[in-house]
Amino acid sequence: MSRTIAAVSTPHGVGGIAVIRISGDDAVAVADRVFFGKKKLSDCDTHTVHYGFVKNEKGEKLDEVLATVMRAPRTFTREDVVEISAHGGIASSGAVLDALIKAGACTAQPGEFTKRAFLNGRLDLAQAEAVIDIINAENELAERNALSQLQGTLSQEIRSMRDGLVHLAARLQVTIDYPDEDLEDITAAEVRETAYECMKTADGLLASADSGKIVRNGIKTAIVGKPNVGKSSLLNSLAREERAIVTDIAGTTRDVIEEYISLNGIPLVLIDTAGIRETDDTVEKIGVEKSRNSIKAADLVIVMIDGSSFFDDEDVEVLRATKDKNRIVLINKTDLGQSKYVEAVKSKAAPSNVLEVSAKTGVGLDELAEEIKNIYDLGFLSNNNGTVITNMRHKTALIKARDALCRVVEALDINLPTDIASIDINEAIDALGEITGETVSESVVNDIFHQFCVGK
Repeated sequence: MSRTIAAVSTPHGVGGIAVIRISGDDAVAVADRVFFGKKKLSDCDTHTVHYGFVKNEKGEKLDEVLATVMRAPRTFTREDVVEISAHGGIASSGAVLDALIKAGACTAQPGEFTKRAFLNGRLDLAQAEAVIDIINAENELAERNALSQLQGTLSQEIRSMRDGLVHLAARLQVTIDYPDEDLEDITAAEVRETAYECMKTADGLLASADSGKIVRNGIKTAIVGKPNVGKSSLLNSLAREERAIVTDIAGTTRDVIEEYISLNGIPLVLIDTAGIRETDDTVEKIGVEKSRNSIKAADLVIVMIDGSSFFDDEDVEVLRATKDKNRIVLINKTDLGQSKYVEAVKSKAAPSNVLEVSAKTGVGLDELAEEIKNIYDLGFLSNNNGTVITNMRHKTALIKARDALCRVVEALDINLPTDIASIDINEAIDALGEITGETVSESVVNDIFHQFCVGK
């Protein structure tokens, strides 16, 4: 019999409600020792909610609560579960949890509820990892992809590949173990075809990893240009708050400012940089050097040109310094009139796209979002629930599987015996099993769940 665990599953601090979760064989019995309502929870039907009070061992009322009874196996952990909804607050939730611990529950370890869901077959390991991805998601794409993974889209693809390879390995092993039996031989062509198809599927999943990095971490985007072209105004407009000081004085921004935003669903880490120009000001020089370093580190560079002023050598220098980066050029301040320098900028910025915008009024910012989406081929992420690899552990396992399958194909292409391929096929099977949990070590499992918060 597993120990019965309890923890506060909502964030610690002041809030409307705090949920204390109990899971295990004795979950209902433990809750009954502290919950007092019209009837005992052990007499209640599953998936029902009951009003009452939580009392301590002295019979003192601790809080007015609602208790939800959920019996195995129709629960998250596939164990009996009781969730007590108390008033939010450190003192009230802490008092209820303390009463449950004194009544026989044990304090849950980080991620222990989800670990039990995995161990009891409610989730595979990839789906369990999706739980923490949903919790940590900072943008719509990340949340949507994590939910898709929780529902099993990645697991289904991995399982389909693995099942095909397991069937293949079994047929090969029978041929090896019983060479004199009257069994249908598996041909080299069959082995190669199965291995090749699985290898291509792995390649397709790995190709999504670059997009997955964007989904998880955002596109690191440096906003650069000479002083007073509207970089800080663009940051403020995209962030929808006054994050950077904006004045008419050139060189106001002396340091790098970062802001995480979602632009029409696209996650961006915006970096507002100091204006790039020659200067004798010691502090401004440091800011300019940081700007150049930000260009080197950025995934995307947005170069801003002041459309209401002269297109000069400083603008050309910024274009030159960013020519090897993913780049979008914005001619800003269209609210002050049509720029006379559009064609000149297009000529110097080629082949980068040039957009006319107003950071002040927001004109052109939707077009900026579409251009970013096109550069990073993010349309498919916004429009469907395709599988995207965002987890480095999954990516590493897929590379191992793909490489093993590649060796199978190469061996058969030079007419080596099919039984030689069985070693690499089994290696691919094990690598794919690491993703869903069939072949992963206990230490890896423990490490994954210790990344979770207590209560999840």
